[in-house]
Amino acid sequence: MRALPLLSLLIGSCMVVPALAANSSPQANEWLNKLAQAEQKQSYQGSFVYERNGSFSSHDIWHKVVDGKVSERLLQLDGAAQEIVRVDGKVECVSGDLVSGVTTPPDNASRVLDPLKLMGWYDLSVAGKSRVAGRDAVIVTLTPRDQHRYAFELHLDRLTGLPLRSLMLNDKGQLLERFQMTRLDTSQSPSDNDLRPSAACKPVQQVAAAGNDSVAGWRSDWLPPGFELVNSSVRPDPKRGSTVSSLMYDDGLARFSVFLESVKDDGGTDMRTQLGPTSAVSRRLNTPKGKVMVTVVGEIPLGTAERVALSMRPQDAQARQ
Repeated sequence: MRALPLLSLLIGSCMVVPALAANSSPQANEWLNKLAQAEQKQSYQGSFVYERNGSFSSHDIWHKVVDGKVSERLLQLDGAAQEIVRVDGKVECVSGDLVSGVTTPPDNASRVLDPLKLMGWYDLSVAGKSRVAGRDAVIVTLTPRDQHRYAFELHLDRLTGLPLRSLMLNDKGQLLERFQMTRLDTSQSPSDNDLRPSAACKPVQQVAAAGNDSVAGWRSDWLPPGFELVNSSVRPDPKRGSTVSSLMYDDGLARFSVFLESVKDDGGTDMRTQLGPTSAVSRRLNTPKGKVMVTVVGEIPLGTAERVALSMRPQDAQARQ
């Protein structure tokens, strides 16, 4: 899970310098490996609550694994009905307020947590034990090594390794986001009927992959250490008669996206806001390609998002020291 699968529509390998992993616990590594395997092998169903920015919602979840294929259905139980169905990480359909503007980027395959990669940017440790949803849990903490990412506290089911609780914290230790199971049943696999979407669940537009020449139109002069480009696409914006380029970056746990769209002289407004762990920054930039509105959205601090936005450049513009 994102904590891990859901909340961002809602979780590669790299060379790890041994010194970077010195402060990480082998036991924490083992538990994160168990979590990664559980997500890909363990079927379950249950209920959870989600808290962000002081707002709570409750949900049911069905997660089924058959021959390596992961199917998942999420249903919000309070407020306006919202539903998501995903297969191998790709959103198949959504309902409620999620319908408007939701698309699935190309090659959006389900990710597997990689503790070795995380050890380059987080200190991993086992912090104790707890009990969540009537099940014994082990507490694993991920403490960032810099100011460009958030801390996590994961309560993993001792029997299966599945996440029972996840807390995301800022650099002051303040809670930004909480995910917590209230019921978890691993004794039987969800039925096909459990995973069948309702009539209100509308198919999601699948965005075709853009050609390399189009995607290569933009680059960043600066990225937070450890974040790598994992996806890119170009899609039309019929309302404005333009195209929007998008680039997605990932450090193995957190993600953020950059959207770039040409604007007229009087188009677009600078913006800087944060809702829970999600920062959103928009900046108008003058580039050799004309005026461009750059928007960065993701689970990174506001200052980091703003620095990324201001660092975007046309690919053919030569970086100067």
